[in-house]
Amino acid sequence: MSRRYDPERRRRLIDAAIRVVGRKGIAGLSHRTVAAEADVPLGSTTYHFATLDELLVAALRQANEGFAKVVAEHPRLSDPDADLPGELARVLGDWLAGDRTGVELEYELYLAALRRPALRPVAAEWAEGVGALLADRTDPVTARSLVAVLDGICLQVLLTDTPYDEGYAREVLGRVIPPGR
Repeated sequence: MSRRYDPERRRRLIDAAIRVVGRKGIAGLSHRTVAAEADVPLGSTTYHFATLDELLVAALRQANEGFAKVVAEHPRLSDPDADLPGELARVLGDWLAGDRTGVELEYELYLAALRRPALRPVAAEWAEGVGALLADRTDPVTARSLVAVLDGICLQVLLTDTPYDEGYAREVLGRVIPPGR
Protein backbone atom coordinates (compact mmCIF):
# COMPACT_ATOMS: atom_id res chain seq x y z
CA MET A 1 0.00 0.00 0.00
CA SER A 2 1.40 3.43 -0.92
CA ARG A 3 1.60 6.25 1.54
CA ARG A 4 -0.82 9.08 0.83
CA TYR A 5 0.92 12.37 0.18
CA ASP A 6 -0.33 14.93 2.70
CA PRO A 7 1.78 18.11 2.68
CA GLU A 8 -0.46 19.82 5.26
CA ARG A 9 -0.33 17.03 7.83
CA ARG A 10 2.45 18.59 9.93
CA ARG A 11 0.48 21.87 10.14
CA ARG A 12 -2.73 19.99 10.99
CA LEU A 13 -0.90 18.18 13.80
CA ILE A 14 0.34 21.50 15.21
CA ASP A 15 -3.18 22.94 14.98
CA ALA A 16 -4.53 19.83 16.72
CA ALA A 17 -1.92 20.13 19.48
CA ILE A 18 -2.94 23.75 20.04
CA ARG A 19 -6.60 22.75 20.30
CA VAL A 20 -5.78 19.93 22.75
CA VAL A 21 -3.73 22.25 24.96
CA GLY A 22 -6.50 24.85 24.72
CA ARG A 23 -9.06 22.34 26.03
CA LYS A 24 -7.03 20.12 28.36
CA GLY A 25 -3.87 22.05 29.15
CA ILE A 26 -0.36 20.81 28.52
CA ALA A 27 -0.95 17.88 30.87
CA GLY A 28 -3.57 16.59 28.41
CA LEU A 29 -1.19 16.62 25.45
CA SER A 30 0.05 13.30 24.12
CA HIS A 31 0.82 11.87 20.72
CA ARG A 32 -2.40 9.89 21.03
CA THR A 33 -4.62 12.90 21.87
CA VAL A 34 -3.11 14.91 19.02
CA ALA A 35 -3.56 12.06 16.53
CA ALA A 36 -7.19 11.67 17.58
CA GLU A 37 -7.80 15.43 17.34
CA ALA A 38 -6.19 15.61 13.89
CA ASP A 39 -7.94 12.40 12.78
CA VAL A 40 -4.70 10.80 11.62
CA PRO A 41 -2.94 7.55 12.55
CA LEU A 42 -0.90 7.67 15.75
CA GLY A 43 2.29 7.02 13.77
CA SER A 44 1.86 10.34 11.98
CA THR A 45 2.50 12.29 15.15
CA THR A 46 5.67 10.43 15.99
CA TYR A 47 6.83 10.61 12.36
CA HIS A 48 6.60 14.41 12.35
CA PHE A 49 7.42 14.97 16.04
CA ALA A 50 9.60 12.35 17.73
CA THR A 51 8.96 13.85 21.17
CA LEU A 52 6.22 15.88 22.80
CA ASP A 53 8.74 18.66 23.35
CA GLU A 54 9.26 18.89 19.56
CA LEU A 55 5.50 19.17 19.14
CA LEU A 56 5.27 21.78 21.89
CA VAL A 57 8.07 23.82 20.30
CA ALA A 58 6.18 23.84 17.00
CA ALA A 59 2.92 24.75 18.77
CA LEU A 60 4.60 27.55 20.74
CA ARG A 61 6.19 28.94 17.57
CA GLN A 62 2.80 29.03 15.89
CA ALA A 63 1.00 30.45 18.94
CA ASN A 64 3.68 33.12 19.38
CA GLU A 65 2.62 34.63 16.11
CA GLY A 66 -0.43 36.09 17.90
CA PHE A 67 0.75 39.15 19.84
CA ALA A 68 3.94 39.65 17.82
CA LYS A 69 1.85 39.78 14.65
CA VAL A 70 -0.54 42.31 16.20
CA VAL A 71 2.41 44.51 17.18
CA ALA A 72 4.09 44.17 13.77
CA GLU A 73 0.89 45.01 11.90
CA HIS A 74 0.03 48.09 13.95
CA PRO A 75 1.31 51.03 11.84
CA ARG A 76 1.07 53.65 14.58
CA LEU A 77 3.69 51.84 16.69
CA SER A 78 6.37 52.71 14.15
CA ASP A 79 5.18 56.31 13.71
CA PRO A 80 7.68 58.51 15.60
CA ASP A 81 4.95 61.12 16.18
CA ALA A 82 2.49 58.66 17.74
CA ASP A 83 2.02 58.36 21.50
CA LEU A 84 3.90 55.09 22.10
CA PRO A 85 2.45 54.30 25.56
CA GLY A 86 -1.07 55.01 24.31
CA GLU A 87 -0.64 52.94 21.16
CA LEU A 88 0.87 50.01 23.06
CA ALA A 89 -1.96 50.15 25.60
CA ARG A 90 -4.51 50.14 22.78
CA VAL A 91 -2.84 47.24 20.96
CA LEU A 92 -2.67 45.24 24.18
CA GLY A 93 -6.34 45.95 24.83
CA ASP A 94 -7.31 44.86 21.33
CA TRP A 95 -5.35 41.64 21.72
CA LEU A 96 -6.83 40.85 25.14
CA ALA A 97 -10.33 41.65 23.88
CA GLY A 98 -9.95 39.13 21.05
CA ASP A 99 -9.97 35.37 21.38
CA ARG A 100 -9.37 34.87 25.11
CA THR A 101 -8.67 31.17 24.63
CA GLY A 102 -5.91 32.02 22.16
CA VAL A 103 -4.34 34.50 24.56
CA GLU A 104 -4.47 32.00 27.43
CA LEU A 105 -3.04 29.29 25.22
CA GLU A 106 -0.16 31.50 24.10
CA TYR A 107 0.72 32.20 27.73
CA GLU A 108 0.30 28.59 28.81
CA LEU A 109 2.75 27.48 26.14
CA TYR A 110 5.06 30.41 26.91
CA LEU A 111 5.12 29.60 30.64
CA ALA A 112 5.61 25.89 29.96
CA ALA A 113 9.20 26.85 29.19
CA LEU A 114 9.74 27.09 32.96
CA ARG A 115 9.60 23.30 33.21
CA ARG A 116 10.54 22.31 29.66
CA PRO A 117 13.98 23.62 28.68
CA ALA A 118 13.36 22.76 25.00
CA LEU A 119 10.77 25.56 24.91
CA ARG A 120 13.02 28.25 26.37
CA PRO A 121 14.67 29.32 23.11
CA VAL A 122 11.25 29.75 21.49
CA ALA A 123 9.95 31.78 24.44
CA ALA A 124 13.09 33.92 24.23
CA GLU A 125 12.56 34.38 20.47
CA TRP A 126 9.10 35.77 21.20
CA ALA A 127 10.37 38.29 23.74
CA GLU A 128 13.30 39.28 21.52
CA GLY A 129 11.06 39.61 18.46
CA VAL A 130 8.57 41.92 20.17
CA GLY A 131 11.48 43.80 21.77
CA ALA A 132 13.10 44.30 18.37
CA LEU A 133 9.88 45.73 16.99
CA LEU A 134 9.68 48.18 19.91
CA ALA A 135 13.40 49.05 19.76
CA ASP A 136 12.70 50.94 16.54
CA ARG A 137 10.89 53.53 18.68
CA THR A 138 13.14 53.43 21.74
CA ASP A 139 16.42 51.90 22.91
CA PRO A 140 16.94 48.12 23.38
CA VAL A 141 16.86 48.23 27.19
CA THR A 142 13.61 50.19 27.25
CA ALA A 143 12.16 47.84 24.62
CA ARG A 144 12.96 44.83 26.83
CA SER A 145 11.40 46.63 29.79
CA LEU A 146 8.26 47.28 27.77
CA VAL A 147 7.99 43.58 26.89
CA ALA A 148 8.28 42.72 30.60
CA VAL A 149 5.58 45.25 31.52
CA LEU A 150 3.27 44.04 28.74
CA ASP A 151 3.75 40.46 29.95
CA GLY A 152 3.04 41.48 33.52
CA ILE A 153 -0.14 43.33 32.62
CA CYS A 154 -1.36 40.40 30.51
CA LEU A 155 -0.69 37.92 33.29
CA GLN A 156 -2.49 40.12 35.84
CA VAL A 157 -5.56 40.27 33.59
CA LEU A 158 -5.49 36.55 32.81
CA LEU A 159 -4.82 35.33 36.33
CA THR A 160 -7.11 37.65 38.27
CA ASP A 161 -10.03 37.78 35.82
CA THR A 162 -10.00 41.55 36.14
CA PRO A 163 -10.95 43.61 33.12
CA TYR A 164 -8.17 45.19 31.14
CA ASP A 165 -7.67 48.84 32.12
CA GLU A 166 -6.22 50.71 29.16
CA GLY A 167 -5.67 53.89 31.18
CA TYR A 168 -3.63 52.00 33.78
CA ALA A 169 -1.59 50.31 31.04
CA ARG A 170 -0.93 53.64 29.33
CA GLU A 171 0.20 55.17 32.65
CA VAL A 172 2.55 52.29 33.50
CA LEU A 173 4.00 52.08 29.98
CA GLY A 174 4.51 55.85 30.03
CA ARG A 175 6.61 55.53 33.17
CA VAL A 176 8.93 53.06 31.45
CA ILE A 177 9.48 55.10 28.29
CA PRO A 178 11.95 57.97 28.70
CA PRO A 179 10.53 61.43 27.90
CA GLY A 180 10.84 62.44 24.27
CA ARG A 181 10.46 58.91 22.89
